[in-house]
Amino acid sequence: MLDIIEKKILDGERITEEDALLLYRQADIHTLGQLASHVRFRKNPDPLVTYVIDRNINYTNICISGCKFCAYYCAPENHGGFVLSMEELGKKIEETQKLGGTQILLQGGLHPELTLEFYEEMLRFIKGYGIHCHGFSPPEIVHFSRLSGLGVEDVLKRLIDAGLDSIPGGGAEILVDEVRSRIAPRKATSSQWLEVMEVAHKLGLRTTATMMFGHLETDAHRIRHLSELRKLQDRTGGFTAFIPWPFQPGNTAIDVMPATAHDYLRMLAISRVFLDNFQNIQASWVTQGAKVAQIALYFGANDFGSTMIEENVVAAAGVSHRMSESQIRKQIRDAGFTPRQRLMNYSLVEKHAV
Repeated sequence: MLDIIEKKILDGERITEEDALLLYRQADIHTLGQLASHVRFRKNPDPLVTYVIDRNINYTNICISGCKFCAYYCAPENHGGFVLSMEELGKKIEETQKLGGTQILLQGGLHPELTLEFYEEMLRFIKGYGIHCHGFSPPEIVHFSRLSGLGVEDVLKRLIDAGLDSIPGGGAEILVDEVRSRIAPRKATSSQWLEVMEVAHKLGLRTTATMMFGHLETDAHRIRHLSELRKLQDRTGGFTAFIPWPFQPGNTAIDVMPATAHDYLRMLAISRVFLDNFQNIQASWVTQGAKVAQIALYFGANDFGSTMIEENVVAAAGVSHRMSESQIRKQIRDAGFTPRQRLMNYSLVEKHAV
C-alpha cells in the first residue's frame, strides 16, 4: 500500500487523508523526507530559500482566553499586564526599519476592553511609517467581532480601510473542535478560524496558515487539520505559506514531553506532501534551532521564516533561539541553498548580499 501512495506522490497525484495517515504512521523518515523534497523541488525548482525581516510585536499580553498551552498571557485581574503605547510601538517600528525590516507581525491577547476603534487607530499609526502590517490572527478578529457587535466581514473591511495588509495564521492550533475544547475552550472554533480566512481571502487579503502540534491531539487530528486547510485553499488560493511548529510545554498547563526533531521533521514532510496546493512551507528555527531548520530544507521547507527581531510567546515557554539576518543567510548557504529576502507575498527583495 505504501508503494501505491508513494507512486501517486511521485506522479503528482493528490493523496487522500487515509493515504496521508498511513504514510505518516508507517513510512520511514528517510522515505518521507525524499518524497517531501521531491514535491518541494517540483513546486519550487530553483535552490532558493527565502526569509523575511520583520518583528513580532505583541501590543498587549492581557487576554481572557486562558489557553492551556500559553505561557505568555496575563489574565485581566492579574499584575503584569500591559498595552503598548503608540510611543513604544513607534520605537519598535523604527528599530525594525533600521535593520532592514519590511513588515510588522502584529498580534496580541484577547483584551476585554479595547475597542475596534483602538485597533483602527493603531493600524493608521503603523501605516504612517510606510511598513507592511501583517496583523491580527483569526481569534483576534472573532474577538473584535464579538466586542463590536459587527460581523467578521465588516470588521475586516474596517481594518483593511485602516491599513491592514495581510493576516497571520496564528490561533489555528489544531482545527478540530474536540481538541480545541480541551486546550482553548474560550477561543475561536475551527469553523470560525476558517471563516475569517475565507472572508479575508474574498476581500483580497493574503494570509498564512499554521499548525501547533504535539499537545493533546492524535495523528488523525493532525491530518484532518491539513485537510481543512487544503479544502479552503482549493476554494480561495489565498494562503501564501504553511508553518507547522511543535508545542512548547514549558511554563504551561499541559504536561507533555516536547516533540523531538524527528517528530517535527515527519510532520513537516507530510505537510509538504499533503498540501499540494500550497506553494511555500516554512521551517521553524524559532522552536527548533538552526541545525534542525537546515535539515528541514531537505524535508520540504523552502522558506526560513523571519529574523524575529522580537519574539515573546515561544520565549515565555522557555525556548529562545536568536538569529540575525547574516546568520540566517549563512545557515541557508551552509545547507546548500541560495538565501533571498522576500516580502509577505513571497516576491523577492533586490539587495546586496549579506
